[in-house]
Amino acid sequence: MSTELPPVAPEVLAEAVENLTARLRKKLDAATEGCVAGAAREADGSVTVRFGEDALVTLRPGPSGTVTEAGQATCSCLLAPRCLHRAAALGAAPLADAAPPPPPVERPEAEAPTESGPGGSAGSAGSAEPAGPAPALTQAQLGAAAALWHAAAEALAAGVTAGGAVVQAELLRAAHTARLAGLPRAEAAALRVVRGLRAARERRATQRLGALTDAFRELLHTAGVLASGAADPALTGTARRAYAPGGSLQVHGLCREPVLSATGYGGVVTHLLAPDGARYSVSDVRPGGLARARGAGSASVALGGATLDHAGLARGGLRIVGATVSAEGRLGAGRGVRATPLRGTLWTEQPAAPLFARPPAEAVAELLADPEGAESALLGCDVTVVGAAGEHLLVREARPDAPLLRLLPAHPHPELPHTANLRRIAAHPGLRLRVLGRPDLDRAATLRPLAVGPVPGAPYTLRLPEEWLGRADLGYDRLQGIHFPPPADAPGQVPAAEGQGPDPLADSPLWRVRRLLETGVAGGRRAVAEAGRGTAPLASFGPLRRAGLTAAAELSAALAAEADRRPRNAFGRLTDPSPDGYAWAWLAAATHLAAAERSLVAASWAAMPNGATPTGR
Repeated sequence: MSTELPPVAPEVLAEAVENLTARLRKKLDAATEGCVAGAAREADGSVTVRFGEDALVTLRPGPSGTVTEAGQATCSCLLAPRCLHRAAALGAAPLADAAPPPPPVERPEAEAPTESGPGGSAGSAGSAEPAGPAPALTQAQLGAAAALWHAAAEALAAGVTAGGAVVQAELLRAAHTARLAGLPRAEAAALRVVRGLRAARERRATQRLGALTDAFRELLHTAGVLASGAADPALTGTARRAYAPGGSLQVHGLCREPVLSATGYGGVVTHLLAPDGARYSVSDVRPGGLARARGAGSASVALGGATLDHAGLARGGLRIVGATVSAEGRLGAGRGVRATPLRGTLWTEQPAAPLFARPPAEAVAELLADPEGAESALLGCDVTVVGAAGEHLLVREARPDAPLLRLLPAHPHPELPHTANLRRIAAHPGLRLRVLGRPDLDRAATLRPLAVGPVPGAPYTLRLPEEWLGRADLGYDRLQGIHFPPPADAPGQVPAAEGQGPDPLADSPLWRVRRLLETGVAGGRRAVAEAGRGTAPLASFGPLRRAGLTAAAELSAALAAEADRRPRNAFGRLTDPSPDGYAWAWLAAATHLAAAERSLVAASWAAMPNGATPTGR
């Protein structure tokens, strides 16, 4: 088993690559390959990587387990620290999250950042909005945003094929500058792109080209708007969740879910609901990966001296005095916080009951109109199990003319019980189910369930233990045969899962636009130019125009034309080498595509005629 290299801070890697000569930079990608296989862990906790007989790179991570300073990476060769070996070893190591600023006085414990998913944003509350207009961007912020835009445009023009260590280092350097200037959202977007480029070049099984395309769109949009001088707080972001006084609160548990990030963090988030419908959460996310995610579900809740674990809080409640709350609804554990456990409430009681009374189509339409809080949004519905269809579970909402919905695991890791629980549910067609989950806004009529429970009054539904309080957390509780009704109680007729019908997202010719955008991400500007030559535009953009998607066709054609526009002077040199025009054309097409796909996703949640089934894309 090979030794894992410790995570490296982005700025440390960027500096190491910048110090290389042009000749050494050309050799960096080749030198990076094989570094992990040659790594060895020493007795003092450091990790060494040998390059031949004369060069040994030593990485000595700090107390956090991360290489955060240049002096923690050394090489024994004569060119160190400006050597190829040191830069290659740092480039082969995982990319660490940016270090958060020092914690505030009222919150002494450090809270680990997470890359994505429920650990990053877990709720919304009625916390106070910032008063007054946002301050204008400083010159440092404008300069940082412009530099990040340029680095992102260069990376887009290069694509995955040419987006090696040097291109990634330029993005990391620009991202670090953005962080120092107070633009944490732009920095986070750049780190997502770099991680995506790495995963795509390494051909990891978990990497999706579509996800990297969306990451590029987010980065270019954020950097481009900030560079124009727009002072939108949503685009600036916050470096750390700021906790404000929340007074006295009463919250009741909804469910808990494991958190597992790509950067080695693991833990749990427990979702809570106040009597007025405001959503809160308590999180426990730290380094530790899968083992931490699995064990944190029964870990003690560090909040105001409450004698509860997360399993008890998910089915219980708290009365909190002196609460501190972040803008996302996350509850803080400051020194003055006091919490007293409350008895749990059923999903059929207040405050959870309204979650299951609202039609999901309305909730999804609201999220699509304002997707900022989509990652933390939860919706509930009663469904009837249809059966398994490929990788997902088909269910039908319990309302007239409702569409078939797809249930996908909230986290697909095989060591977490999400997938196994859904498979067991799929074996019981006709089962009535109450589902609480997070809508997947990138797919047609798709819900990622976090917890399930029985439908009140339904004869063929789940039979859960009394201590579970009417719900099972799919990321922690494992459904067994005893939790299901006997087969003899199954309804006589159950709709079949075969014969999936039309889906507004999959059947739309917009896939041609996405393919062009993904071609650019994978192969760079040259690949888009080649795709737009000859008769290819007529074949690709004609169906878009015939379907009435004229704007999509024109933006795609403009992108292909801009990619192929490379004017040269009499000596064959480019007269306009800047990638800005190409990046703007790509961003325009990508932004239009995202808006069009959102409208189709909203339509997929509405009533579908003749029992049509969403097939996805």
